[in-house]
Order: sequence, then C-alpha cells, then structure tokens
Amino acid sequence: MQQVSFQTKNCCFVVELNNGLTAREIVKALPLDSAVSTWGDEVYFETNTQALYDDIVLTSEVDVGDVAYWPQGRCICVFFGPTPISKAGKPVPASGVVIVGKTRHSPSELRRIKTGDSVRVVIVGENQPQSSRKALRSDRRLTQTEIDALVQQLLAEKAKQELAKS
Repeated sequence: MQQVSFQTKNCCFVVELNNGLTAREIVKALPLDSAVSTWGDEVYFETNTQALYDDIVLTSEVDVGDVAYWPQGRCICVFFGPTPISKAGKPVPASGVVIVGKTRHSPSELRRIKTGDSVRVVIVGENQPQSSRKALRSDRRLTQTEIDALVQQLLAEKAKQELAKS
C-alpha cells in the first residue's frame, strides 16, 4: 500500500492507496496539481490518469473516507459525507467509481476545502521521490502544508504499529 498526501491551503490529509492498477497509475502520475470542485460532502479534481480497463470494477457503494477514481470525469474523488443524491446520510457518487484508497481524516476538516482551491497530491513516506527527500533535508523552512502532511504520516504509521501490536 502506498501513502499519498493531498495538500490544499486549508487542509492536508493522507490517503492510503490500495494495490489496484488504477491506484498504481495514479502514483505513476504524481506529483499532481489540480483545482478542486465540490459536490455536497465530496471533493473531486481532474487528473491526467485514465483507469486501466482490467481494473475497472465500477461501484456506487462508497463509504465516508473512501477515495475513488471517477472514469467518466477522469477525476479523483474523496467522499466524506452525503452527496446531493444521497439517502440516509451515506455518500453516493454521481456514477460508478473505482475505489483506490481510504483516508481517516476528519470530515469537518475536509469541509474546509472549497471549490477552486488548488490541490497537490504527492507521495509520502519511504517511497517519496529522491528530489522531495532532498528538499525536506535542506535548510529551508517547511510550509505548514508540509508539516501537516508529515504529522498525518507519523500518526498513520503510529496507528499501524499499534494495530500490529494488538
């Protein structure tokens, strides 16, 4: 599983991607910069990634925290609450999506992301590109977004370790 960081001016959160072909195509395309759109309690943004056809298992069944690829719009979607077509408070995508990962970030924090915000998606952790690791070791100060991403990564790793101990 690969962890990536979604960074906007108002929110930074970590997503754990699954090992599906679509998720791997997204990782290959990173870093990714785009502009956010919102649809109820869903944020989504365009990518240059196209889902691989042998990976496509489209579903309309998503849960809070699911991160998906929407082939119809070539977008990454983050579901954190009801969408305009939801019933009973559960998110429902506009049409079928491919689940590519999960975030455990607070929905109240994700609601701070607004239409038009810039988003940057980068790899975090050990598999971070060499150029990014060098930048973090330089004498420059980290931005708040970078600090937030690192804190989220450390918290996710700690939770994983505690789960492994159980």
